[in-house]
Amino acid sequence: MTSCPTELRTDACTLPDGRTLSYATGGDPDGFPVVVHHGTPGSRLFGALLSAPATEVGVRLLVPDRPGYGRSSPPPSEWFWEDWGKDAVELLDAESIDRAGAVGFSGGGPFALAAATDDRVTRVGLVSTVVLPAENALATLASVPFALRAMFRISKVFASFSGPSAVVSQYTDRSVSDAVADAVATDFHEALDRGARAVERENRSFASASFDPPSDVSVRAWHGTGDENTPLPPVRSLVRERGGTLETVETDHLGALLDCRRTVLEWVSETE
Repeated sequence: MTSCPTELRTDACTLPDGRTLSYATGGDPDGFPVVVHHGTPGSRLFGALLSAPATEVGVRLLVPDRPGYGRSSPPPSEWFWEDWGKDAVELLDAESIDRAGAVGFSGGGPFALAAATDDRVTRVGLVSTVVLPAENALATLASVPFALRAMFRISKVFASFSGPSAVVSQYTDRSVSDAVADAVATDFHEALDRGARAVERENRSFASASFDPPSDVSVRAWHGTGDENTPLPPVRSLVRERGGTLETVETDHLGALLDCRRTVLEWVSETE
């Protein structure tokens, strides 16, 4: 296997309407491309959790900032799921990619499925995914937008004073390495650096929107039996309806990603 650096690099492309789509690249630059969709909130810096295993298994990572996060422009007022599929196509075109896998973590799951409307996406891996319509506390709170934005602004300030452990505790009860804690916290702060409108918009969509993902793409989900952030039963239903495969692990929300990230990347990058 080719030896490659594991650090992330940031790039950007200009979309047809003039918006900027920023994204990180990492892993093996000569490997099979996999577009990774960060959580809600999240950013391209989420890729730091996957770059080393991507290098090990020969995967070329592309991790976009979704509209309004990180360095990507906010979306137009009518922007929706189908529009993310179009934005993802522009990313593949900018990188001259003719085949790719897609991964979605947590709130990135529905966006990974939306990206799979392009026939260049061969497989979709869902980790601790949100399933639409979502029925959780954040989706409910999103019906009062200013309250949700205020909550995340307070969370960001609290995390700034309390350190990475305060962010990690939102996603897992387990002990993690300093490197993982720093990566999770950095991603969280980058996601909210320009405010909380993006996370408010996505949670509102999770609660109120329906989305019919493509039926002709292979789907596999990995989910923790102790996940208190995104419930397991809707994931079972989604995978069954799509004729996919569900792998459960005895862990929680972030724990499923940490335990399964290499396996996920191996599966989505298989070409047969």
